[in-house]
This record gives sequence, C-alpha cells and structure tokens, in this order.
Amino acid sequence: MLGISQFASTISKMPEQLLDNPQALPHAPDPDVEANAAGGSTPIPQVSINRSTVAELEGRRMLHIQTVALVILAAAAVLTLIYVAKLLLVVILVSILLAFVLAPVADLLVRFQVPRAVGAFLAVTLLTGALGLVSYVSASRAVDFMQELPKYKARISAMGAKIRERAEQIENTTETVLPTEDKNAVTVKQSSSWTDLLSRNASSVSDVVLALTFIPFLVFFMLSWQDHVRSATVMLFSMENRNSAYVMIGLIARMIRSYIVGNFIIGVFLSACSIALFGLIGLPYFYFLGIISGFLSLIPYLGVLLAIVPPLVADLGHLTTPIAALVIGIVLGLHLVAMNVLYPKILGKRLQLNPLAVTIALLFWGWLWGAMGLILAVPITGAVKIICDYIERLRPYGAWLGE
Repeated sequence: MLGISQFASTISKMPEQLLDNPQALPHAPDPDVEANAAGGSTPIPQVSINRSTVAELEGRRMLHIQTVALVILAAAAVLTLIYVAKLLLVVILVSILLAFVLAPVADLLVRFQVPRAVGAFLAVTLLTGALGLVSYVSASRAVDFMQELPKYKARISAMGAKIRERAEQIENTTETVLPTEDKNAVTVKQSSSWTDLLSRNASSVSDVVLALTFIPFLVFFMLSWQDHVRSATVMLFSMENRNSAYVMIGLIARMIRSYIVGNFIIGVFLSACSIALFGLIGLPYFYFLGIISGFLSLIPYLGVLLAIVPPLVADLGHLTTPIAALVIGIVLGLHLVAMNVLYPKILGKRLQLNPLAVTIALLFWGWLWGAMGLILAVPITGAVKIICDYIERLRPYGAWLGE
C-alpha cells in the first residue's frame, strides 16, 4: 500500500515538473542517434527550407535589379537631356555667373536707397557697356592689324614656303615606308565656298545669337528677384530640411562668388605681368595683348595654348626665333605660376576639390559642352560637392570629390 501511494503522488507531481522543465518529458528514441551509438556513420542533418523565406529573398533580389535598372535609365535620360539642352543650360549657367558678378554692385546701390530693380538695371547696363567697350577696342585693334598685314606678305609667304617644303620632305619620307597609291586614280574633291559654309550654319548661328540676347534679361531678373528666388527655392523642401537647404544655397553662392573673384584676381595679375614683359621685349600693342593673353590663360588646359597665339600673331612681321621662344617661355612660366601657386592659395581652400575630381569634371563637361563646358566644369563640380555634403546618402561621394 505504501508503494501505491508513492506512485500516485509521483504521477500527481509530473505536470508541475513538466511546466518547470519541458526537457523532462521522455522522447521517442531517434533511430539516427541509436545507429550512431551502435557504431554507424554520422547522421546527415535534415534542413527544412521555408517557402515564404525563399519568396521573400527572390522578391528582394528582383527589387534590387529593378532599382539598378531604373538608376541606369535615369542617368542615361539626364545625360541625354544635358546634351540636347546644351544651349539652354549654358545660357542659364552663364547668366547665374554674371548675376553673382554683378550682385555686389546691385547690393551697393540698394544701400544708397536705390530700388533693387533700378540697381539691377544699372548693374546690367554697366556690364553691357563694359563688354561693348572691350568689343570696340578689340575690333579697332584687329582692323589696325589687318591694315598692316599686307606689309608682312613677303614674310608670311616665306614662312608658308618653308612649311610647304618641310611638309614635302615628310611626304617623301613617308612614301618610302608606306605603300604608294595608284597614280592613275582620279580623286574628286568637292569645293565649298564660304557662302555655302555660312548658309549651312546659318540656323545654328541664329540660335546662338538669339540665346545670347536672353542673358541680359535673365541677369536682370536674377538680381531683382534674388531674395524671392532664394526663399521660394527653400520652400520647395520639406520642413525638416529647409534649414539645411538654406545653408546649402548660401554655401553654393559663396563658392561661386569666390570662384569668380579669385579668377578675376589671378587674371589681373597675369595680365599685369604679361603687359610688363611684352613691353620689355618690344611687342606691338603689348598693353592689349597682355590683357588678352592673361585672361585666356585662365581657361583650363586649352588656355595656355590660346594665350600664346595673340602675341605671336601680333609680332608676325618682326618675329624671330629668339623672340618667339621668349614669348612662349613667358606665357608658359606665368601659367605654371598661376596653376601651381595662385590657384591653390586663392581658390584651393574655397573650392575644396581634389585634382583628380577636377580633371574628370573637365573631361566630362568638355565632352558634353565643348569650350563652355571647360569654363563651367569647376563651379558645377563645386556645387555638386556641397550638395553631396548636405545629403546623408551622398556624403561618401562628397568626400571622394573633396581634398
């Protein structure tokens, strides 16, 4: 009887033990474990795959592929738009740069109680008059040079004869290496006059002229409505991002203004040095050539070649090999000083762009927009860097563009 009562008490306590320790429940013997214990091989674990997990992973993979495809299509669409709307975008960006140049003038007039619209009009008029004066002086100097050009006809002919003689020597040398063409073959070349060339390009020239006429009006409205444009641009962002957008726009404006002012200071320095050195070696119109050569040298990559041409052409009648070498040395030396000393000191700290990023930007925008792309590449890249620095997802790209 005692054994039966102990067995009954043990059975009554089993639910409580199972709640406290579920592992106490006896399990059925596992055949794999028994086989292993009996000296059999190691059992292969059975892995169960949830179908819902597989479907979720497949959905994520397809979503990633779709996102990448959309990004590629969007990038291609943006590049196509930038290339097709080249003239429109160049006009807008040039107007923005000119508006930043004239903004201090308009702000100064506003401080003297001049209405902003009147101050913007006076600033645009001042710029238009300055450009007209430069064009008039340039045209008059070009006419003087063309009038003196017949005096140099004999010298130009002699130089042309030397060039043709050298070209014939090179041609005779290549004929001994390369296979000769059939002399009996007849080559037909279509001659084109300047009138045909002008008629073919008349539409493109008219489009450029029409677009350029919009620049003064765009600059005027940008100056007179600058406060409204800035506040309206900030309102395009959500409430939590408006402060960052306001600061970002201010930094872009400061960067563009620093870029323009820095280039102007460097151009004035190069022009002054060029005028002094060209005057010492006796170049005609040295004061005019120095200004042209100094500011042409600011154009990235092509500037140094363009800056050499005006002084060499102006002294064509009295040009000698030592003078030509001296002119080339002066332009190259000033360009190297500007790129390696003045640019890092004046613009490097303000733009905060590394040389590799600048070079890639010049290559990219030059490929898209030509010469104007080379001029606008640096401020565009600087603005892109500032935007990347203020967007959390794009900060790694901003760090890559920076120093």
